Amino acid sequence: MIETTKRPVRKGFYASQLGKKYAMAITGIILFGYVLLHMLGNLKLFLGAESLNHYAEWLRELLTPLLPRTGALWLMRGGLALAFVVHVVASAQLTMANRRARPVRYSRSDYVAANYASRTMRWTGIIIALFVIYHLAHLTWGNAHPDFVRGDVHHNMVVGFQMPPVVAVYILANLALGLHLYHGLWSLFQTMGWNNPRFNHLRTRFAQLFAAVITLGNIAMPLAVIAGFVRT
Repeated sequence: MIETTKRPVRKGFYASQLGKKYAMAITGIILFGYVLLHMLGNLKLFLGAESLNHYAEWLRELLTPLLPRTGALWLMRGGLALAFVVHVVASAQLTMANRRARPVRYSRSDYVAANYASRTMRWTGIIIALFVIYHLAHLTWGNAHPDFVRGDVHHNMVVGFQMPPVVAVYILANLALGLHLYHGLWSLFQTMGWNNPRFNHLRTRFAQLFAAVITLGNIAMPLAVIAGFVRT
């Protein structure tokens, strides 16, 4: 009788550490792009109610009549939700794998020497995840809004940003987002193999610039409202 040996089951690419890093990098690119476009669209707040609400209506009408009204918007939301879940799951799995590989905690000197953004990546990610839920309840669903008017984005933003605690939440969340974006972009270049000693200083500058633009742009809106520069 001829003995047969079972071949080991080939695991998928995602099962490897590198696969999870690529999943984080690719979904990170999608989410970074969304964050930039979302900020640029919302900055129409400074152009007045007509401009911002027209932009919001354009999003709802996108690709009609090929798709039903809001069809493209919901497809984009679904894609973003999927990218967000994959990004979070891959991050959690990598964190657990790193803990198993290094059961001994960093010494105090290692902690001080480590990059601050890298050490706080996990916590900024948690803050962002919680903020996304609040942001949706505040300005998309209206559950956490004092006077939500469906379809009137300008009104909802102006009224919603007139409360100091809400503005404080947005500022703190966007500071966390900026830190997360900076380290995420820096790591993304290395994961994707876009790494060269001659250009590393440029990727650092790009990550810093991108994070700063997003942070300042997002913070400018609630500050402008509460300071009275933007009114209904």
